[in-house]
Amino acid sequence: MPVSIELLDALLTEQVGSYLWPFFRIAGVLMVAPVFGARLVPVRVRVMLSLAVTFVLVPILPASPVFEASLSTALLLAQEMLLGVAMGFTLQMVFDALVIAGQTIAMTMGLGFAMLVDPQRGVSVPVLSQFFLIIGILIFLSLGGHLAVLRMLAESFQILPIGGAVPRESIWVLVNWGGEMFVGAIRIALPAVVAMLVVNIAFGVMSRAAPTLNLFAVGFPSALLLGFIILVLNVGNLSSSLIELLEAAFANVDLMLRG
Repeated sequence: MPVSIELLDALLTEQVGSYLWPFFRIAGVLMVAPVFGARLVPVRVRVMLSLAVTFVLVPILPASPVFEASLSTALLLAQEMLLGVAMGFTLQMVFDALVIAGQTIAMTMGLGFAMLVDPQRGVSVPVLSQFFLIIGILIFLSLGGHLAVLRMLAESFQILPIGGAVPRESIWVLVNWGGEMFVGAIRIALPAVVAMLVVNIAFGVMSRAAPTLNLFAVGFPSALLLGFIILVLNVGNLSSSLIELLEAAFANVDLMLRG
């Protein structure tokens, strides 16, 4: 009887470990990744989704270390959780670039005062940023981005197995990607900002030529109208820029795992 109890305990420990190790990395990604980690998605739903993905991926994952109740196990679980958060945060920064681009364009158009609560983050952002986010999420889903996230998760366990040492270069890869977020935001907002700059210069020349012209009564509505026209013409550029940023984000995650 004692032998059977020991075997049962060893079997349960192995089974718990094989599901618990991947769960922390998967949960870290899905808690932060775009769409999955939105404020609109309840925490319980995200946890259940993480469990479902774990049960699906475990049969195809490499063997996990034996689970033991020790300090080293707690540190390893924390490492897996932080690694998953870093992977999800890398993808989330693509949509933060859309928010920054929308804020830049809104301030140039004079729409910076029009704020709206972002349901994905729970903070106030300009209406134009929310518009960019909605378009970005629709493009992300239409391209199968949610499936690409799951594929990224499965491949991450092949590239960096559970218990493997995280390369030191991964931190700098993540930091450098933060700079790329601002570059992507400038790339998206640049056509509209340059066009609005030309419009403002034209109104400045008009004010010098006709000092009696009331720029607040004429310039502000005209800037809004021209801004919306420029946005309509620039929607195609938004989709191509977002696709480039998403491709770069997934490549950055791969580089971060490989070091």
